[in-house]
Amino acid sequence: MFTAIKDWWRGFQDRHPELSKFLMFFVLSNGVTVLQLALMPIFRWAFDSFTGLVGVDFQVLPVGSNVDGSTYFMFDYAAGALPEGGGGLAYFLAVQITLLIAQVINFFLQRNITFKSNTSPWVAAGWYALAYVVITFVAAAAQGFYKAPIYDLLIGMWGGTGEVVADVATMIINSAISFWVFYPIFKLIFRQTPDAAAVAAPTAQAD
Repeated sequence: MFTAIKDWWRGFQDRHPELSKFLMFFVLSNGVTVLQLALMPIFRWAFDSFTGLVGVDFQVLPVGSNVDGSTYFMFDYAAGALPEGGGGLAYFLAVQITLLIAQVINFFLQRNITFKSNTSPWVAAGWYALAYVVITFVAAAAQGFYKAPIYDLLIGMWGGTGEVVADVATMIINSAISFWVFYPIFKLIFRQTPDAAAVAAPTAQAD
């Protein structure tokens, strides 16, 4: 049965090369998202339980004002536990460490399985790192709009359980942003070039 599935998939790839790449990208990205959903609450619990970082304010890069006149920070993690505070440095580190682990894994999966790239991994890694930084800033800026309302609502409804659900919801939103932005970037940095031996073979036969 497994062999039949592999054969069907190879035929599907031959008939629909771009669609098959997108589907594989979708499957692997969702697998990485599941990993993020598992890691995020664990890191939050560890930082909250074993460090005092939840009480350390992390509000940087002011980029404007909220409707109430307060400063809008690109990275807005006010000291204090959610929903009264913003989770502090503990929340920031939990989010960023989770994303970093997930994206490193995603890099190798997408490069080797989805796009089967044979270009320099170091060049691709450099562009990937740059894209990761840019997307991190964009996702952080967007989070200022939805993080507080989600935590207020869900913690108000379900208490501690609501906080875990809010962790999952915010991570899914982060992952969705990354998903739609990364696919066109991957198509650019994970290219396939003709193999040197394959190019030389017809020339040798012609001689």
